[in-house]
Amino acid sequence: MTENRTRRTSRTLPFSPEEIYGAFESPELLAAWWGPEGFSNTFEIHEFKEGGRWKFIMHAPDGTEHLNESKFETLEPNSKIVIHHDCPPNFRLTVELSAEGRGTHVTWNQEFEDAQTAQAVKERAGPANEQNLDRLTRVLEQARNAV
Repeated sequence: MTENRTRRTSRTLPFSPEEIYGAFESPELLAAWWGPEGFSNTFEIHEFKEGGRWKFIMHAPDGTEHLNESKFETLEPNSKIVIHHDCPPNFRLTVELSAEGRGTHVTWNQEFEDAQTAQAVKERAGPANEQNLDRLTRVLEQARNAV
């Protein structure tokens, strides 16, 4: 059972599945919104293809740096992205996109290797995932207004 190992976030955003998928596909857009509030990113590798690597440093507001290495496991254009985070805490992130009215319902499931890890990061992961979606919304609004 994965229920005790999974952190879920979902929300309907006022953007098309294509816009949201594109915000993962574009390294410039992804770097601008990925992570909790106050963080920034420097990407070393962003191979947006199945089996492709994603290596980057997250820069925290307090000056600490967090090396991240992941692999894009599944990419179904405009509907599903599965990323395996290959460094501690290891997890698989499944992002599902489904058109809903004039927007897209985003389901964000973060499955950890064990319940202890999921519990240990619970206080951080829940708010951080919500902040990710907040930042995604702002970046896509800016991209839309720039056109």
